[in-house]
Amino acid sequence: MRNALRWVISLLFTIQIYLAMLVVGLVFAPFAVFSRNAAFLACKSYCRWVRWTATWMVGIRTEVRGPVPTGEVLVAAKHQSFLDILMIFDTVPRAKFIMKRELLWTPIIGIYAKRIGCVPVNRGKRGTAIAKMVRDVAKEFAEPGQLVIYSQGTRVAPGDYKPYKIGTGVLYEELGEVCYPAATNVGLFWPRKAIMRKPGLAVVEFLEPIPAGLPRAEFMKILERRVEERSNALLREAGFDGH
Repeated sequence: MRNALRWVISLLFTIQIYLAMLVVGLVFAPFAVFSRNAAFLACKSYCRWVRWTATWMVGIRTEVRGPVPTGEVLVAAKHQSFLDILMIFDTVPRAKFIMKRELLWTPIIGIYAKRIGCVPVNRGKRGTAIAKMVRDVAKEFAEPGQLVIYSQGTRVAPGDYKPYKIGTGVLYEELGEVCYPAATNVGLFWPRKAIMRKPGLAVVEFLEPIPAGLPRAEFMKILERRVEERSNALLREAGFDGH
């Protein structure tokens, strides 16, 4: 009975966050069309709404730890669910994401993604996609902000493993920017393919920055080790035993 009630509340929570996305998107749209600042304000307002309602509706408290990236930097993050996107965007000053091209055609999300400077990529043709991503990122770096990339290329459930894609290393090399790794445990509480939300402390943690100028292979090893080790530590802190 308790699980059934929690599932119903989780469903209501999910419905309201998408309704809120529609409302916030439409209310800010006339301003966001002309002002990039308004687009950022809309997106941050939405992130804060979701984090607030998650606390009292489904018992998910959110916490961001570590040094917050500012300036022109690369953020290479672990991705477990929609929640880590919201927490990162709400925390860093001017986040812009490397995102799937298909999301550009999503109502509200696609419009605001363009306005805040997100960079769409085609995941089909690897070499071509990476080259185009580098060109598009170079254009977007004319606008200030922190470029966020999910190094495994997709959401990865707690306890699962997917290899780190070379695109992060290419961007690190080409841009010559400091990289902030980011670990998380949010998938324990907000699963990637389920309605049920579980109470607990969802954490995104920015880690010690990796300086610019390292060889690509060395950078990738450091990045993966730091993110995986710290993400696993956050999972254990939340009581996850790997099963």
